[in-house]
Amino acid sequence: MTAFSPLAIGPHIVQPPVVLAPMAGITNAPFRTLCREFSGGKGLFVSEMITTRALVERNEKTMQLIRFDATEQPRSIQLYGVDPVTVGKAVRMIVDEDLADHIDLNFGCPVPKVTRKGGGSALPYKRPLLRAILNEAVTGAGDLPVTMKMRKGIDDDHITYLDAGRIAVEEGVTAIALHGRTAAQHYGGTADWDAIARLKEHVPEIPVLGNGDIWSADDALRMMRETGCDGVVVGRGCLGRPWLFADLVAGFEGTGAYAAPGLRVVADAMVRHARLLGEWIGDEARGVIDFRKHVAWYLKGFSVGSEMRKKLAITSSLDELSAQLSELDLDQPWPVGADGPRGRTSGNNRVVLPDGWLKDPYDCSGVSEDAELDTSGG
Repeated sequence: MTAFSPLAIGPHIVQPPVVLAPMAGITNAPFRTLCREFSGGKGLFVSEMITTRALVERNEKTMQLIRFDATEQPRSIQLYGVDPVTVGKAVRMIVDEDLADHIDLNFGCPVPKVTRKGGGSALPYKRPLLRAILNEAVTGAGDLPVTMKMRKGIDDDHITYLDAGRIAVEEGVTAIALHGRTAAQHYGGTADWDAIARLKEHVPEIPVLGNGDIWSADDALRMMRETGCDGVVVGRGCLGRPWLFADLVAGFEGTGAYAAPGLRVVADAMVRHARLLGEWIGDEARGVIDFRKHVAWYLKGFSVGSEMRKKLAITSSLDELSAQLSELDLDQPWPVGADGPRGRTSGNNRVVLPDGWLKDPYDCSGVSEDAELDTSGG
């Protein structure tokens, strides 16, 4: 058993070195609560993407998304922004109003609504813009640690992660997370763990976290050993499996006691998840409706008929959800193969970019504060 060092994010010690990836529409306070409960409070759990413009303008939805449970420590917010001035304002707002203890910057999102504005995984191609945003964020954050999450680049012809890593070190970023795919890959193919190893060699001054294709605790341990990275970021692997964080703790602590919950335990987790969403939103029906997108992930591999799956996908109350789940064969054990890939798997996508974006990596004249998204989350 290899012993791994704790992960230091500024003053915050994360042990085991495991981070919940920010996922739009997923990693809200209820889901973070579930993951944290299964982990026994160990690890770092990051909010879904918060748009800097929406935060500065105090958008109602955004202000709800940055509400943390009293037990969440440290409070971790991921920010998305394209305009350095707006990013700086958002970071100073977080500091002045004590809204979080850690700020992560999103340079990894591959979805068109983000990249067409020059944001997310498109942005590191513009080196001066990346530097300006990081400078504003780190300067405005003061004692709060600032980290960043990124991809390898836009596509195989426009790889940016090594340059971006060096800029991050020079601007005082605390740690970097690398998803071993390009924006064009989205979530298809296989994550390039060798790129994570190269980044670690390239920026030895700060922690590097690896992300991509971690479906089990054993995957996380293997990534650490093979790449030399300082921690792991887990995204799609925990969809419908918040207990993956219990497995990660067991794996890193060497107990080997991995969860393999039967359907009865899974059903209880589903109802609790839906209930937490309702309490958080302030409306039970809306909470259950928001939960619907999680149903297929929770039930992956279990023997559940198509008609029942359809009924579960249109539930609108906790009583209805509980009643329908009670009709299943709840004595089913955890299915063989259910630990594998889940969530989006599309790949080889054309990356939607602003006109002329790739002509010159140092020409940032086409980017303005108008490129900021005005809504947060999914």
